[in-house]
Amino acid sequence: MFGRGAARENANSVESLPAGIIDLLEVVDAEYLLLAPGEVVIRASDASTTLGMVREGKLVSNEILNIVRACRRSQIAQEATVELPRGPIGEGTHNLLVRVAPIGNQGVIAVLIFDDSEFRRLDAVRRDFVANISHELKTPIGALSILSEAVLEASDDPEAIARFANRMQAETRRLSGLVQEIINLSRIQDEDPLKNATPVLLSDLILQAIDESRLTSESREIKVDFIKSSEVTVLGDESQLEMAISNLIENAINYSSNKTTVVVYLHRANGLAEIKVKDQGIGITEENIERIFERFYRVDPARSRATGGTGLGLSIVKHIITNHGGDINVWSEPGEGSTFTVRLPEFKETGDLRENLASVPSLTEEK
Repeated sequence: MFGRGAARENANSVESLPAGIIDLLEVVDAEYLLLAPGEVVIRASDASTTLGMVREGKLVSNEILNIVRACRRSQIAQEATVELPRGPIGEGTHNLLVRVAPIGNQGVIAVLIFDDSEFRRLDAVRRDFVANISHELKTPIGALSILSEAVLEASDDPEAIARFANRMQAETRRLSGLVQEIINLSRIQDEDPLKNATPVLLSDLILQAIDESRLTSESREIKVDFIKSSEVTVLGDESQLEMAISNLIENAINYSSNKTTVVVYLHRANGLAEIKVKDQGIGITEENIERIFERFYRVDPARSRATGGTGLGLSIVKHIITNHGGDINVWSEPGEGSTFTVRLPEFKETGDLRENLASVPSLTEEK
């Protein structure tokens, strides 16, 4: 939280800026920070506060600090490419183009941040996705073609026609499910959830996901319990997070035996929200655990066909969690079941830079 002295210094720094600079920064297609001497943040775009480079009103990213210091020493604009983690855990990163320049005569530094992570990632994703999806679509389409020929040949056998028609319906459902999963995967790959992130109460999403799975779970007499030790809020895209939780619960149900129990746990620890989905299912072998998050990978192809599984569900989960700055891991023992654990950075409003800035009127007023 800024003190009174810092507020006056920051206010003076803002007032010393060239006329119209704030308006210009607001319309530039980039995130931005304005830094007073000491690298105190005096103004910031909303999304820049979710990139993890600012804490308690100060720039804390060592990579960007080095660029800013070089600019201060030389008084010459600097540019560099920086890679920042999306959160305190997980594999996700932001690939940023950072441009830094001095403005005004009070030691203010402007930092412009262009995030080209999506362009790099999408280019890599689309290259291998086309090959995978063409193979996956061939299977149900080929089956439908064969079944339609069988129906034509069995035109005088009503029982055979009914049997083939049922199989055609099953393949159609499988194809429909695959197309929907492809749409879901395409959507989450085209959106960065942290650019327009909002606070999300995880317990609400978990209850919603359990309710949506009720038809499947009750048809197999599988009980889904929810145990939480505390309420936890994270910052992210609500619809994407709900999709990830739903996929985990549906996966647990699909790979569980009838008349068993799936348990969803929620608690917080060390600034992280932790969700665990535990089942009493068939379990996963060690060699399969290493591959379960790959696109189109199926631990049990026969069970996947029976449940309509596409092999994309866990890939979608990992993609969403990684993009939210989190991680996911799994413990499993064949014959005993599996436990999937998701960790996400906890969102605490009192530590949000936007709230810190709002507490200093001179920093948030339009000049």
